[in-house]
Amino acid sequence: MASLNKIMLIGNVGSDPEMRYTPNGKAVTSFRMATNYRYSGPDGERKEETEWFRVNVWGKQAESCNQFLSKGKRVYVEGRLHSRSWEGQDGQMRTSLEVSANRVIFLDKAASVSLPEEGELEPEDLPFD
Repeated sequence: MASLNKIMLIGNVGSDPEMRYTPNGKAVTSFRMATNYRYSGPDGERKEETEWFRVNVWGKQAESCNQFLSKGKRVYVEGRLHSRSWEGQDGQMRTSLEVSANRVIFLDKAASVSLPEEGELEPEDLPFD
């Protein structure tokens, strides 16, 4: 029987990305992101819950994330959940779920404006007489 491990998130970057390289030279960038869930409680009061995720991105996409993402930017992340276990300082085993992203889309508008290629600009395109 087939199985599926897929997660899709839209939220805000909660920390500036941190990029590092594996011993074999592959780039990996990690950042935290937050998603919000808004709802009305039984008393009609508006409530909001925030969920935090740790995201790991690999390869060339990791380099792009490190270059263009920063805290507060809006982002779409698609990937799979991955569990990681380690022993804490108190000797207890800990487990966390992380997102291994295979697709990241920057949702904020680009700060720069692309200019037309040479020869594409006509006098009537200019915003003044």
